[in-house]
Amino acid sequence: VLINNAGCMVNTREVDEDGLEKNFATNALGTYILTSGLIPILLKQESPRVVTVSSGGMLVQKLDVKDLQFEKMNPFDGTMAYAQNKRQQVVMTEKWAEKYKEIFFSSMHPGWADTPAVRSSMPGFHQKMKDRLRTSEQGADTIVWLAVADISKQTSGSFYQDRKAVATHLPLAWSKASDSDKDKLMSELEEMASKFK
Repeated sequence: VLINNAGCMVNTREVDEDGLEKNFATNALGTYILTSGLIPILLKQESPRVVTVSSGGMLVQKLDVKDLQFEKMNPFDGTMAYAQNKRQQVVMTEKWAEKYKEIFFSSMHPGWADTPAVRSSMPGFHQKMKDRLRTSEQGADTIVWLAVADISKQTSGSFYQDRKAVATHLPLAWSKASDSDKDKLMSELEEMASKFK
């Protein structure tokens, strides 16, 4: 089982030493490089799984393949960049599930949990919501369930919350991307990843 749960929300646009915007490098490209690199090993395992911890925040974002590194986002908004990265993770999960039928892929929303990351990245949100946030254990429940449960009745590529597959778009949402945009995301990620192989 591979669980992709590394992430960040940098609230200013910062570029790393490789010229990559830090949110994108960690949340999207990092997920792509790690998962793609481990697929050959996963294919040799019995009942392999990949669980990607995304966020319900992605529901407010349509995949934007024209500005993957937020060069045109003015003013820069770390929360929206994070949500876009989480949309990218959901699309990656769907595309990998289509391509690698032998691996069970899932993405999920842990619910809003009271974690150090939420406290530091979204202090205003944390202050307003602190009495309603989940514990870390509650946030981890579906992650662990996806890693160990009987998945014979689950669909690879789905997005989960509270141990159930849920919609990746709000009703009447404008957030659905075209197949060509989804394919473009994967090809752009592969091109960028090739520089690190």
